[in-house]
Amino acid sequence: MKIHEFQAKAILKMYDIPVQDGVVIESTEKGLEAVETVEKEFNAKQFVIKAQVHAGGRGKGGGVKFSPTKEKALENIQNILGMTLVTPQTGPQGQLVRKVMVTEAIDIAKEYYVAITLDRAKNQNVIMASTEGGVEIEEVAEHSPEKIIREWVDPAFGLRPFQARRVAFALGFEGPAFRQAVTLLLNLYRCYEETDSSIAEINPLVLTEQGQVLALDGKFNIDDNALYRQKPIHAMRDVHEEDPTEVEAGEFNLNYVKLDGNVGCMVNGAGLAMATMDIIKLEGGEPANFLDVGGGANVETVKNGFRIILSDKNVKAVLINIFGGIVRCDRVANGIIQAVSELGLSVPVVVRLEGTNAELARELLANSGVDIISATGLADAAQKVVAAASRG
Repeated sequence: MKIHEFQAKAILKMYDIPVQDGVVIESTEKGLEAVETVEKEFNAKQFVIKAQVHAGGRGKGGGVKFSPTKEKALENIQNILGMTLVTPQTGPQGQLVRKVMVTEAIDIAKEYYVAITLDRAKNQNVIMASTEGGVEIEEVAEHSPEKIIREWVDPAFGLRPFQARRVAFALGFEGPAFRQAVTLLLNLYRCYEETDSSIAEINPLVLTEQGQVLALDGKFNIDDNALYRQKPIHAMRDVHEEDPTEVEAGEFNLNYVKLDGNVGCMVNGAGLAMATMDIIKLEGGEPANFLDVGGGANVETVKNGFRIILSDKNVKAVLINIFGGIVRCDRVANGIIQAVSELGLSVPVVVRLEGTNAELARELLANSGVDIISATGLADAAQKVVAAASRG
Protein backbone atom coordinates (compact mmCIF):
# COMPACT_ATOMS: atom_id res chain seq x y z
CA MET A 1 0.00 0.00 0.00
CA LYS A 2 1.24 3.46 -0.88
CA ILE A 3 0.69 6.61 1.17
CA HIS A 4 0.96 10.33 0.51
CA GLU A 5 3.98 12.50 1.23
CA PHE A 6 2.28 14.26 4.17
CA GLN A 7 1.42 10.88 5.68
CA ALA A 8 4.97 9.63 5.19
CA LYS A 9 6.27 12.74 6.94
CA ALA A 10 3.94 12.15 9.86
CA ILE A 11 5.44 8.67 10.24
CA LEU A 12 8.99 10.00 9.95
CA LYS A 13 8.29 12.54 12.69
CA MET A 14 7.15 9.71 14.97
CA TYR A 15 10.67 8.29 14.62
CA ASP A 16 12.35 11.61 15.40
CA ILE A 17 13.34 12.28 11.79
CA PRO A 18 13.18 16.03 11.05
CA VAL A 19 11.04 16.90 8.05
CA GLN A 20 9.94 19.87 5.99
CA ASP A 21 6.56 20.27 7.64
CA GLY A 22 3.39 21.97 6.51
CA VAL A 23 -0.40 22.00 6.24
CA VAL A 24 -2.56 19.84 3.96
CA ILE A 25 -5.75 21.22 2.40
CA GLU A 26 -8.39 19.83 0.05
CA SER A 27 -10.08 23.06 -1.08
CA THR A 28 -8.86 26.40 -2.34
CA GLU A 29 -11.06 28.14 0.26
CA LYS A 30 -8.63 26.89 2.92
CA GLY A 31 -5.61 28.25 1.03
CA LEU A 32 -5.14 31.55 2.86
CA GLU A 33 -5.60 29.92 6.26
CA ALA A 34 -3.01 27.24 5.40
CA VAL A 35 -0.46 29.77 4.14
CA GLU A 36 -0.88 31.95 7.23
CA THR A 37 -0.57 28.90 9.50
CA VAL A 38 2.72 27.91 7.87
CA GLU A 39 3.89 31.51 8.05
CA LYS A 40 3.13 31.71 11.77
CA GLU A 41 4.15 28.22 12.96
CA PHE A 42 7.37 27.94 10.97
CA ASN A 43 8.22 31.62 10.63
CA ALA A 44 8.10 31.10 6.87
CA LYS A 45 8.59 33.98 4.46
CA GLN A 46 8.49 31.84 1.32
CA PHE A 47 6.47 28.72 0.56
CA VAL A 48 6.32 25.55 -1.51
CA ILE A 49 3.02 24.13 -2.78
CA LYS A 50 3.15 20.35 -3.34
CA ALA A 51 0.53 18.16 -5.01
CA GLN A 52 -0.29 15.06 -2.97
CA VAL A 53 -0.56 12.09 -5.34
CA HIS A 54 0.91 8.59 -5.28
CA ALA A 55 3.49 9.28 -7.98
CA GLY A 56 7.04 10.51 -8.30
CA GLY A 57 8.20 13.22 -10.69
CA ARG A 58 5.61 15.71 -9.40
CA GLY A 59 7.92 18.67 -9.91
CA LYS A 60 8.49 17.84 -13.58
CA GLY A 61 4.73 17.65 -14.11
CA GLY A 62 4.08 21.04 -12.50
CA GLY A 63 2.87 19.64 -9.18
CA VAL A 64 5.52 21.31 -6.98
CA LYS A 65 5.84 25.10 -7.08
CA PHE A 66 8.11 27.49 -5.20
CA SER A 67 6.20 30.55 -4.03
CA PRO A 68 8.24 33.60 -2.99
CA THR A 69 5.18 35.43 -1.63
CA LYS A 70 1.84 34.65 0.01
CA GLU A 71 0.07 35.89 -3.11
CA LYS A 72 2.05 33.53 -5.34
CA ALA A 73 1.39 30.67 -2.92
CA LEU A 74 -2.36 31.26 -3.19
CA GLU A 75 -2.08 31.40 -6.98
CA ASN A 76 -0.18 28.10 -7.05
CA ILE A 77 -2.73 26.47 -4.73
CA GLN A 78 -5.44 27.57 -7.15
CA ASN A 79 -3.56 26.14 -10.13
CA ILE A 80 -2.43 22.82 -8.61
CA LEU A 81 -5.48 21.79 -6.58
CA GLY A 82 -7.88 20.09 -8.95
CA MET A 83 -5.41 19.76 -11.82
CA THR A 84 -4.77 16.46 -13.59
CA LEU A 85 -1.09 15.86 -12.89
CA VAL A 86 0.80 13.83 -15.48
CA THR A 87 4.14 12.29 -14.51
CA PRO A 88 6.09 9.27 -15.79
CA GLN A 89 4.56 7.26 -12.93
CA THR A 90 0.92 8.28 -13.48
CA GLY A 91 0.91 7.39 -17.16
CA PRO A 92 -0.58 9.63 -19.85
CA GLN A 93 -4.01 9.63 -18.19
CA GLY A 94 -2.59 11.51 -15.19
CA GLN A 95 -3.94 11.72 -11.64
CA LEU A 96 -6.41 14.22 -10.23
CA VAL A 97 -4.89 16.32 -7.43
CA ARG A 98 -7.31 16.28 -4.50
CA LYS A 99 -4.91 17.51 -1.83
CA VAL A 100 -1.99 19.92 -1.68
CA MET A 101 0.59 20.44 1.04
CA VAL A 102 1.64 23.99 1.88
CA THR A 103 5.17 23.93 3.30
CA GLU A 104 7.90 26.33 4.27
CA ALA A 105 10.61 26.94 1.70
CA ILE A 106 14.00 25.59 2.78
CA ASP A 107 17.45 27.05 2.06
CA ILE A 108 19.16 24.00 0.57
CA ALA A 109 22.92 23.59 0.56
CA LYS A 110 23.03 19.99 -0.72
CA GLU A 111 20.59 17.25 -1.72
CA TYR A 112 20.92 13.48 -1.16
CA TYR A 113 18.97 10.31 -1.82
CA VAL A 114 18.40 7.66 0.88
CA ALA A 115 16.21 4.56 0.77
CA ILE A 116 15.89 1.19 2.48
CA THR A 117 14.42 -1.84 0.77
CA LEU A 118 14.82 -5.61 0.55
CA ASP A 119 17.51 -7.14 -1.66
CA ARG A 120 15.94 -10.50 -2.47
CA ALA A 121 19.12 -11.78 -4.14
CA LYS A 122 21.07 -11.41 -0.88
CA ASN A 123 18.15 -12.03 1.51
CA GLN A 124 19.11 -8.84 3.31
CA ASN A 125 17.83 -5.31 3.61
CA VAL A 126 19.90 -2.74 1.77
CA ILE A 127 20.45 0.96 2.31
CA MET A 128 20.82 2.78 -0.99
CA ALA A 129 22.17 6.30 -0.84
CA SER A 130 23.47 8.83 -3.31
CA THR A 131 24.76 12.38 -3.46
CA GLU A 132 22.38 12.84 -6.44
CA GLY A 133 19.32 13.77 -4.41
CA GLY A 134 16.19 15.04 -6.10
CA VAL A 135 16.81 12.75 -9.07
CA GLU A 136 14.96 9.49 -9.71
CA ILE A 137 17.22 6.68 -8.55
CA GLU A 138 16.63 4.85 -11.85
CA GLU A 139 18.24 7.75 -13.69
CA VAL A 140 21.23 7.69 -11.35
CA ALA A 141 21.58 3.92 -11.78
CA GLU A 142 21.53 4.31 -15.56
CA HIS A 143 23.81 7.31 -15.98
CA SER A 144 25.97 7.37 -12.82
CA PRO A 145 25.86 3.93 -11.15
CA GLU A 146 29.12 4.63 -9.33
CA LYS A 147 27.29 7.32 -7.33
CA ILE A 148 24.98 4.81 -5.63
CA ILE A 149 26.19 3.72 -2.19
CA ARG A 150 24.92 0.37 -0.94
CA GLU A 151 25.11 -0.99 2.60
CA TRP A 152 23.57 -4.40 3.23
CA VAL A 153 21.98 -5.08 6.61
CA ASP A 154 21.51 -8.51 8.15
CA PRO A 155 17.93 -8.46 9.49
CA ALA A 156 19.02 -10.61 12.42
CA PHE A 157 21.24 -7.78 13.70
CA GLY A 158 19.63 -4.68 12.22
CA LEU A 159 21.48 -1.57 11.15
CA ARG A 160 24.54 -1.16 13.34
CA PRO A 161 25.98 2.28 14.15
CA PHE A 162 29.24 1.65 12.28
CA GLN A 163 27.21 0.94 9.13
CA ALA A 164 25.22 4.16 9.49
CA ARG A 165 28.50 6.05 10.01
CA ARG A 166 29.93 4.42 6.86
CA VAL A 167 26.97 5.60 4.76
CA ALA A 168 27.02 9.11 6.22
CA PHE A 169 30.76 9.35 5.61
CA ALA A 170 30.37 8.13 2.03
CA LEU A 171 27.76 10.85 1.44
CA GLY A 172 30.26 13.45 2.56
CA PHE A 173 28.64 14.67 5.77
CA GLU A 174 30.94 16.35 8.28
CA GLY A 175 30.81 17.71 11.83
CA PRO A 176 27.38 18.12 13.46
CA ALA A 177 25.66 17.25 10.17
CA PHE A 178 27.48 13.90 10.19
CA ARG A 179 26.08 13.05 13.62
CA GLN A 180 22.60 14.13 12.53
CA ALA A 181 22.81 11.95 9.42
CA VAL A 182 23.93 8.89 11.42
CA THR A 183 21.03 9.29 13.86
CA LEU A 184 18.60 9.82 11.00
CA LEU A 185 19.75 6.63 9.24
CA LEU A 186 19.41 4.57 12.40
CA ASN A 187 15.91 5.96 13.02
CA LEU A 188 14.90 5.43 9.39
CA TYR A 189 15.91 1.77 9.55
CA ARG A 190 13.91 1.28 12.73
CA CYS A 191 10.96 3.00 11.06
CA TYR A 192 11.31 0.78 7.97
CA GLU A 193 11.19 -2.41 10.03
CA GLU A 194 8.49 -1.44 12.51
CA THR A 195 6.08 -0.20 9.82
CA ASP A 196 6.48 -3.37 7.69
CA SER A 197 7.58 -1.29 4.74
CA SER A 198 8.79 -2.77 1.48
CA ILE A 199 10.54 0.54 0.79
CA ALA A 200 11.20 3.64 2.87
CA GLU A 201 12.61 6.48 0.79
CA ILE A 202 13.68 10.07 1.43
CA ASN A 203 14.30 11.97 -1.78
CA PRO A 204 15.63 14.48 -1.33
CA LEU A 205 17.31 14.35 2.04
CA VAL A 206 18.83 17.81 2.39
CA LEU A 207 21.52 19.66 4.24
CA THR A 208 20.23 23.19 4.81
CA GLU A 209 22.28 26.38 4.73
CA GLN A 210 21.84 26.43 8.50
CA GLY A 211 23.49 22.99 8.81
CA GLN A 212 20.35 20.95 9.54
CA VAL A 213 19.73 17.53 7.96
CA LEU A 214 16.06 16.92 7.18
CA ALA A 215 13.67 15.05 4.91
CA LEU A 216 12.22 17.23 2.18
CA ASP A 217 10.06 14.39 0.88
CA GLY A 218 9.09 10.91 2.03
CA LYS A 219 7.79 7.77 0.39
CA PHE A 220 6.65 4.49 1.94
CA ASN A 221 5.29 1.32 0.40
CA ILE A 222 3.73 -0.87 3.08
CA ASP A 223 3.52 -4.65 2.73
CA ASP A 224 -0.18 -5.40 2.13
CA ASN A 225 0.16 -8.69 3.99
CA ALA A 226 1.13 -6.82 7.17
CA LEU A 227 -1.66 -4.24 7.15
CA TYR A 228 -3.66 -6.25 9.68
CA ARG A 229 -1.09 -5.25 12.30
CA GLN A 230 -0.55 -1.73 10.96
CA LYS A 231 -4.05 -0.39 11.55
CA PRO A 232 -3.09 3.31 11.90
CA ILE A 233 -1.23 3.11 8.59
CA HIS A 234 -4.01 1.10 6.95
CA ALA A 235 -6.36 3.95 7.86
CA MET A 236 -4.20 6.22 5.67
CA ARG A 237 -5.25 4.36 2.52
CA ASP A 238 -6.54 6.66 -0.21
CA VAL A 239 -8.60 4.61 -2.68
CA HIS A 240 -8.86 7.62 -5.01
CA GLU A 241 -5.19 7.04 -5.83
CA GLU A 242 -5.77 3.41 -6.81
CA ASP A 243 -7.28 1.82 -9.90
CA PRO A 244 -11.03 1.59 -9.10
CA THR A 245 -11.22 -1.89 -10.63
CA GLU A 246 -8.42 -3.11 -8.36
CA VAL A 247 -10.22 -1.60 -5.36
CA GLU A 248 -13.46 -3.39 -6.32
CA ALA A 249 -11.58 -6.69 -6.81
CA GLY A 250 -10.10 -6.35 -3.34
CA GLU A 251 -13.61 -6.12 -1.88
CA PHE A 252 -14.30 -9.60 -3.29
CA ASN A 253 -10.91 -10.98 -2.16
CA LEU A 254 -9.68 -11.16 -5.75
CA ASN A 255 -6.09 -10.31 -6.59
CA TYR A 256 -6.38 -8.14 -9.70
CA VAL A 257 -3.89 -5.95 -11.53
CA LYS A 258 -4.88 -4.16 -14.72
CA LEU A 259 -2.53 -4.43 -17.70
CA ASP A 260 -2.54 -3.03 -21.24
CA GLY A 261 -3.47 -6.06 -23.38
CA ASN A 262 -6.72 -7.47 -24.76
CA VAL A 263 -6.78 -11.03 -23.33
CA GLY A 264 -8.56 -11.24 -20.00
CA CYS A 265 -7.22 -13.87 -17.58
CA MET A 266 -8.97 -15.63 -14.72
CA VAL A 267 -6.67 -18.09 -12.93
CA ASN A 268 -6.32 -19.66 -9.50
CA GLY A 269 -2.88 -19.29 -7.95
CA ALA A 270 -0.35 -16.54 -8.51
CA GLY A 271 2.26 -18.85 -10.04
CA LEU A 272 -0.20 -20.30 -12.54
CA ALA A 273 -1.45 -16.78 -13.32
CA MET A 274 2.11 -15.66 -14.13
CA ALA A 275 2.68 -18.74 -16.29
CA THR A 276 -0.62 -18.10 -18.08
CA MET A 277 0.35 -14.54 -18.91
CA ASP A 278 3.76 -15.71 -20.11
CA ILE A 279 2.34 -18.28 -22.51
CA ILE A 280 -0.20 -15.79 -23.86
CA LYS A 281 2.70 -13.50 -24.74
CA LEU A 282 4.65 -16.40 -26.25
CA GLU A 283 1.68 -17.05 -28.53
CA GLY A 284 1.72 -13.42 -29.66
CA GLY A 285 -1.03 -12.08 -27.39
CA GLU A 286 -1.09 -9.47 -24.65
CA PRO A 287 -2.69 -10.11 -21.25
CA ALA A 288 -5.20 -7.51 -20.12
CA ASN A 289 -4.86 -8.31 -16.45
CA PHE A 290 -3.51 -10.46 -13.66
CA LEU A 291 -6.44 -12.05 -11.80
CA ASP A 292 -5.96 -14.70 -9.13
CA VAL A 293 -9.30 -15.97 -7.83
CA GLY A 294 -7.60 -18.04 -5.11
CA GLY A 295 -8.33 -21.58 -4.03
CA GLY A 296 -12.03 -21.23 -3.32
CA ALA A 297 -13.44 -20.38 -6.75
CA ASN A 298 -17.26 -20.67 -6.84
CA VAL A 299 -20.19 -19.18 -8.74
CA GLU A 300 -19.94 -15.76 -7.08
CA THR A 301 -16.16 -15.67 -7.45
CA VAL A 302 -16.39 -16.43 -11.16
CA LYS A 303 -19.20 -13.91 -11.71
CA ASN A 304 -17.32 -11.15 -9.92
CA GLY A 305 -14.16 -12.05 -11.81
CA PHE A 306 -15.96 -11.86 -15.15
CA ARG A 307 -17.54 -8.52 -14.31
CA ILE A 308 -14.21 -7.01 -13.27
CA ILE A 309 -12.37 -8.34 -16.32
CA LEU A 310 -15.05 -7.08 -18.72
CA SER A 311 -15.10 -3.63 -17.15
CA ASP A 312 -11.94 -3.17 -19.21
CA LYS A 313 -13.19 -2.22 -22.67
CA ASN A 314 -9.95 -3.43 -24.25
CA VAL A 315 -10.73 -7.08 -23.44
CA LYS A 316 -11.58 -9.02 -26.62
CA ALA A 317 -11.44 -12.56 -25.21
CA VAL A 318 -11.20 -14.24 -21.80
CA LEU A 319 -9.12 -17.25 -20.75
CA ILE A 320 -10.16 -19.18 -17.65
CA ASN A 321 -7.31 -21.42 -16.51
CA ILE A 322 -8.09 -23.36 -13.34
CA PHE A 323 -6.17 -26.16 -11.65
CA GLY A 324 -8.51 -28.13 -9.43
CA GLY A 325 -6.53 -28.93 -6.34
CA ILE A 326 -8.32 -27.40 -3.37
CA VAL A 327 -11.36 -26.60 -5.49
CA ARG A 328 -13.07 -29.24 -7.67
CA CYS A 329 -13.19 -28.56 -11.41
CA ASP A 330 -16.88 -29.49 -11.68
CA ARG A 331 -17.74 -26.78 -9.14
CA VAL A 332 -15.78 -24.25 -11.18
CA ALA A 333 -17.47 -25.44 -14.38
CA ASN A 334 -20.92 -24.91 -12.85
CA GLY A 335 -19.84 -21.44 -11.80
CA ILE A 336 -18.63 -20.65 -15.32
CA ILE A 337 -21.86 -21.91 -16.89
CA GLN A 338 -24.04 -19.90 -14.53
CA ALA A 339 -21.91 -16.76 -14.86
CA VAL A 340 -21.83 -16.88 -18.67
CA SER A 341 -25.60 -17.49 -18.78
CA GLU A 342 -26.44 -14.67 -16.37
CA LEU A 343 -24.00 -12.07 -17.63
CA GLY A 344 -24.65 -12.60 -21.32
CA LEU A 345 -21.02 -12.27 -22.31
CA SER A 346 -20.27 -10.72 -25.67
CA VAL A 347 -16.63 -11.87 -25.92
CA PRO A 348 -15.28 -15.39 -26.55
CA VAL A 349 -14.45 -17.44 -23.43
CA VAL A 350 -11.77 -20.14 -23.53
CA VAL A 351 -11.74 -22.58 -20.60
CA ARG A 352 -8.96 -24.93 -19.54
CA LEU A 353 -9.63 -27.05 -16.44
CA GLU A 354 -7.24 -29.63 -15.00
CA GLY A 355 -7.17 -31.54 -11.74
CA THR A 356 -9.87 -32.96 -9.50
CA ASN A 357 -12.99 -33.95 -11.49
CA ALA A 358 -11.62 -32.35 -14.67
CA GLU A 359 -13.32 -34.91 -16.94
CA LEU A 360 -16.67 -34.30 -15.28
CA ALA A 361 -16.14 -30.55 -15.65
CA ARG A 362 -15.46 -30.89 -19.37
CA GLU A 363 -18.65 -32.91 -19.78
CA LEU A 364 -20.63 -30.25 -17.95
CA LEU A 365 -19.24 -27.52 -20.19
CA ALA A 366 -19.84 -29.55 -23.36
CA ASN A 367 -23.48 -30.22 -22.46
CA SER A 368 -24.24 -26.79 -21.04
CA GLY A 369 -25.42 -25.14 -24.23
CA VAL A 370 -23.44 -21.97 -23.45
CA ASP A 371 -20.91 -20.62 -25.91
CA ILE A 372 -17.59 -21.72 -24.39
CA ILE A 373 -14.40 -22.78 -26.18
CA SER A 374 -12.87 -25.75 -24.41
CA ALA A 375 -9.08 -26.25 -24.33
CA THR A 376 -7.15 -29.41 -23.49
CA GLY A 377 -3.86 -27.90 -22.37
CA LEU A 378 -2.17 -24.64 -21.51
CA ALA A 379 -0.60 -24.14 -24.95
CA ASP A 380 -3.88 -25.05 -26.65
CA ALA A 381 -5.77 -22.59 -24.43
CA ALA A 382 -3.31 -19.78 -25.16
CA GLN A 383 -3.47 -20.37 -28.91
CA LYS A 384 -7.26 -20.39 -28.92
CA VAL A 385 -7.70 -17.28 -26.80
CA VAL A 386 -5.10 -15.27 -28.73
CA ALA A 387 -6.79 -16.24 -32.00
CA ALA A 388 -10.21 -15.32 -30.59
CA ALA A 389 -8.93 -11.96 -29.34
CA SER A 390 -7.39 -11.12 -32.70
CA ARG A 391 -10.74 -11.76 -34.40
CA GLY A 392 -12.47 -9.51 -31.89
